[in-house]
Amino acid sequence: MKDRELQDIGEDKSLMLLDDDEPFLRRLARAMEKRGFVVEMAGSVAAGRAIATARPPAYAVIDLRLEDGNGLDVVELLREKRPDAKIVVLTGYGAIATAVAAVKIGATDYLSKPADANDILGALLAKKDALPPPPENPMSADRVRWEHIQRVYELCDRNVSETARRLSMHRRTLQRILAKRSPR
Repeated sequence: MKDRELQDIGEDKSLMLLDDDEPFLRRLARAMEKRGFVVEMAGSVAAGRAIATARPPAYAVIDLRLEDGNGLDVVELLREKRPDAKIVVLTGYGAIATAVAAVKIGATDYLSKPADANDILGALLAKKDALPPPPENPMSADRVRWEHIQRVYELCDRNVSETARRLSMHRRTLQRILAKRSPR
């Protein structure tokens, strides 16, 4: 946040937080309220769509993958209802393809979890042409590899054989990787 040029929150301090991780949602809501936002929380795509339709906020932090659908649906709706909204997409499955898709449909920024309140505030308030600073503690190469494998596995509907074929690796090797915890 230090390196980014920030602008003021402005008069409209409305912020929608959309995430199905209840403890994270509550923590983030408290942190953003302390920073001056008027927060409205949603735990599902349906609830997010309802808020975006009834009271389109000036700011939004939207999780990409939710139990009842994709957060990008809410991004699209919010962009239609309020073209000037600043929207940050959060995800635990950071991938270039999803980042590009999020930005194409109107997201202002894209952050991988875990992102703290300062990272999110910096993304929400960054000036349009400001470049983000390089990450202070980027993911390790092992973590990036693990994230990529998990993403392909999810895209293949959790089919180990199909995932192994697409990744050009032996099925047993993939099973061993999937059985382990994620690297740091």
